[in-house]
Amino acid sequence: PPRRLPRPLRRAAATGPGRRLLLSTPVFYANGPPHIGHLYSALLADALLRHRRLRAAGPARLCTGTDEHGLKIQQAAAAAGTSPAELCERVSGLFRQALTQAGVAYTDFTRTSEPRHQRAVRHFWGALRDGGVLYKGAYEGWYCTPEESFLPESQLAERTDPQGRPCKVSLETGHEVHWTKEENYMFRLSAFRDPLQNWLRDNPRAIFPDPFYQCVLRWLDEDLPDLSVSRERSRLQWGIPVPGDPTQTIYVWVDALVNYLSVVGYPESHSTWWPAVHHVVGKDILKFHALYWPALLLAAGLEPPERILVHSHWTVRGQKMSKSLGNVVDPSVCVGQYGVDGFRYFLLRQGVPERDCDYYDEKVVKLVNSELADALGGLLNRTTAPSINPSNTYPRFSEPCFPKVLNSKEAEGTGRACAQDYELVAAVASLPAQVDSYFESFQIYKALECIAQCVRQTNGFFQRHRPWKLDRRDAAEQLWLDTILHITLECLRVYGTLLQPVVPHMADKLLSRLAVGPEERGVSGLIFLARYDGKPCPFEGRQLGPGTGILFHRLGKSEIMKRKQEAQVPDKQL
Repeated sequence: PPRRLPRPLRRAAATGPGRRLLLSTPVFYANGPPHIGHLYSALLADALLRHRRLRAAGPARLCTGTDEHGLKIQQAAAAAGTSPAELCERVSGLFRQALTQAGVAYTDFTRTSEPRHQRAVRHFWGALRDGGVLYKGAYEGWYCTPEESFLPESQLAERTDPQGRPCKVSLETGHEVHWTKEENYMFRLSAFRDPLQNWLRDNPRAIFPDPFYQCVLRWLDEDLPDLSVSRERSRLQWGIPVPGDPTQTIYVWVDALVNYLSVVGYPESHSTWWPAVHHVVGKDILKFHALYWPALLLAAGLEPPERILVHSHWTVRGQKMSKSLGNVVDPSVCVGQYGVDGFRYFLLRQGVPERDCDYYDEKVVKLVNSELADALGGLLNRTTAPSINPSNTYPRFSEPCFPKVLNSKEAEGTGRACAQDYELVAAVASLPAQVDSYFESFQIYKALECIAQCVRQTNGFFQRHRPWKLDRRDAAEQLWLDTILHITLECLRVYGTLLQPVVPHMADKLLSRLAVGPEERGVSGLIFLARYDGKPCPFEGRQLGPGTGILFHRLGKSEIMKRKQEAQVPDKQL
């Protein structure tokens, strides 16, 4: 048994203003170019980072990178007639390019082939060794090279290979497995069932959404065999050698997971950030992050991460993405077709962490045209059009036209506004807190649903009162016209502010048109329609910003084809 086991953790998560937070994506495996599944992980983390910064909640970082060791990369490089180092250099560059192109504001990009990371891995291995949780033993089982893991019989199925011979494959991925027998270092995972159960019992939001938390609890009730954490060097040269044993290479997953520590200065200065860490991961790597990683950390004398935020996969027209089907979606092409903000909005609006989501071009076009070009862009254009707002200002609000009422049912007969108008004001007033709550609970798609619903209500308000029909020569009509415009612009200001984490360029364009300064774009002090509550509005009477053109261009078939041709990138097949 190990020489020491950690005590059950009873840690209160640090809260309040000023606390640090590290957000992370997985380090993406560098055996092939990025696809939209990779981009989705990164965009979720990026939106969480941007939202946190808008709240001025304290220092935050976003780390990402590439996982550059392992048998799969060694084999891919050999097949491509290049060295593993050259392959990783090229593919890592493709990931950097795709993330930058999609506006992902990462602060750290780790390559596991870097010396600083390898030093951290060697130190982490030493901590495991010193804790007595490693032992050398013969190991045999079904090994899946694409997944870089051994799989139990319960996760396998019988199939036939392309030559018609019987073979075993992974039930989840369909990848072929091979019987492997070798002497490896083993990690005493079986000794960590109780510490892991205690950790999860004391931290019920440690893994989110809840279905994934329940899944991990079920795994802990099942057999928990010890984990092979090295490979024979004769089979795997492309990796970090086990310290003190040049015949073994450290298991690629142990190597990769330590990136979350190396990026914050492990082993010297990591405690400034660790364990205030939120990992954003796909469900296919849940076991590595929610079982193996916390157990390894506990064994090394460290606390598990604060939260593991899990998302599901993207299918393409109902089918799993795969090279053999030729339906892998290149994010660079998508960004070229739909624009950075259009594609970001689609993935974050349609992606539901608890279930797989489906992608196809027509779906993207319909959504972004409806909600960005027509509903939001159309509303801004109508409110700032010279024919309806010739002074190009933020008009004044008239309290007699829109008096404050305690209940929307009291609205009739008290001014020009009706019950639906008061419902709109109440909905938009509560929107910032609602959006904040959904971001905190990793339900960004629900935050965007709420915003889209309010945008629809605002269009209804504008259409209902037909400001273009009002006679400016009548002083009372002019007051009502100004009030309609003031309320609509206030709604747009709130939407622009709340959309910054998702569509940063478009939100900046909208807020600049409304003359909202950089220091006025945070969400912590966001106040909607102050004049309704009898308080001064700093925007009232302000000159609007210069015209910024169409907020978001509608996508039509000809526009899509044009963008698609412009976005064609050189062939990246390995």
